[in-house]
Amino acid sequence: MVREVLAKPSEFGPDTVRRDPYESDPQLWAVLGDDCVWHQQALPKDVLATLTRSYEIPTYGKKGPLRLSAVVTVHRTPEQADWENAEVLEEMMRCPAQQLRSDERVTKLNDIPFSLGEAGNESADDSLTETGKYTSAEVGGPHEYVWRQTRIGQFTLAVSAEGSKGWSQADLFDRLRDPHVSMGSRLRLAIERDTPTAAVSASASQSAGTKGDR
Repeated sequence: MVREVLAKPSEFGPDTVRRDPYESDPQLWAVLGDDCVWHQQALPKDVLATLTRSYEIPTYGKKGPLRLSAVVTVHRTPEQADWENAEVLEEMMRCPAQQLRSDERVTKLNDIPFSLGEAGNESADDSLTETGKYTSAEVGGPHEYVWRQTRIGQFTLAVSAEGSKGWSQADLFDRLRDPHVSMGSRLRLAIERDTPTAAVSASASQSAGTKGDR
């Protein structure tokens, strides 16, 4: 189901291709250490599944390469997924500058959270936008950096863009918008498809009965 929900390269635009490796190791996930360096660890017990896909828009014209990613994580409970969102905020305050890889770094991070009903968030339980500056040995910098994450029940969905020469922050938001929305739509369809009809009916009947008793 995670692979079904994750964005395909074309959703970021017809000029987007797969990066190598295209998919992360499903047995690992990224953790920010006390030294503000990201590294891979085995999945914790509260995470049922997670997968990251990596994409790139190659250099063309006056624009350098644009690196993109999409992540879907499944927690055991909505509360545990909510805590993942909260940790993003904590990580930004603890480490406003973070080492992504040996030659890649993000700085001047700023996070803006939105609950359901706030700032146009009409579909996710929680939404979070993180912006900053990205530098790497390949593209130099600093360039624009954007991370967008939402929580729907026990699931978190995220997309990110690491800019280079010629890419504005508005460009990054434009590239991330459609795949992020599409992933949310596919997730809702998958949840509805995999929910037993009997359980839904029983839940609805119980809810109606409770309201009647009140």
